[in-house]
Amino acid sequence: MDPDAYLEMTETEDRHWWFSGRRTVLAHLISNFKLPSNARILEVGSGTGGNLQMLSSFGQVSALEMDAAARLIASEKTGGRYDIRSGFCPTDIPFSGEKFDLICLLDVLEHIDEDVETLIAVKGLLAEGGRVLVTVPAYRWLWSAHDDFLHHKRRYSTTELRQKAAAAGLQPVKISYFNTILFPLAAIVRLKDRLLGNSSTSGSNIPPAPINQLFTALFSGERFLLAKTNLPFGVSLLGIFRVV
Repeated sequence: MDPDAYLEMTETEDRHWWFSGRRTVLAHLISNFKLPSNARILEVGSGTGGNLQMLSSFGQVSALEMDAAARLIASEKTGGRYDIRSGFCPTDIPFSGEKFDLICLLDVLEHIDEDVETLIAVKGLLAEGGRVLVTVPAYRWLWSAHDDFLHHKRRYSTTELRQKAAAAGLQPVKISYFNTILFPLAAIVRLKDRLLGNSSTSGSNIPPAPINQLFTALFSGERFLLAKTNLPFGVSLLGIFRVV
């Protein structure tokens, strides 16, 4: 990612409705995985460490991050409690011979040219019965300046995510859109920015507290829907996969 993106992330990921809402949704999903009590969890592309504490409530967490500045921020933020290693996907993953019950790529795959090869490499680190949890941005037509800023390679459809997982030998347990309730607002903002030629995306900063709290509650509330069904559209996609 752009170095400035890491600085933006570390300033907002603890409080911004999108980050906090996503953590709540994912924690609810993970709580239903029935992981072993001593589960080993790997976050690939941990950035500045905003998900590590949430993941640690489900097991022993390790992480992979290619950017040295992001690793330093994550280590300082979390008091050095987690094993955060340098590396990149798909060819430099420094966990050879280790196995994990859960591997998370949370808005990471869209940054990598070799997304199928990355999923293949990740599959090789799964313990028996393990799961891969992936989130990615949805819909190519939602592409905006923010995607350029974050150095995204692509946005995904359910079909594309399913096909690439299958090519890597992974079988879907669940594929669903999410960030659905706020989708109309997000779509209007993205299309407005594109039509006006804005060089930055509206909404990336933390909104006023009442709006931030409302958006957090709306996004977080999707966890109850996702526990029962798949959502038909949304700003993002999530996939839960296992080895075929």
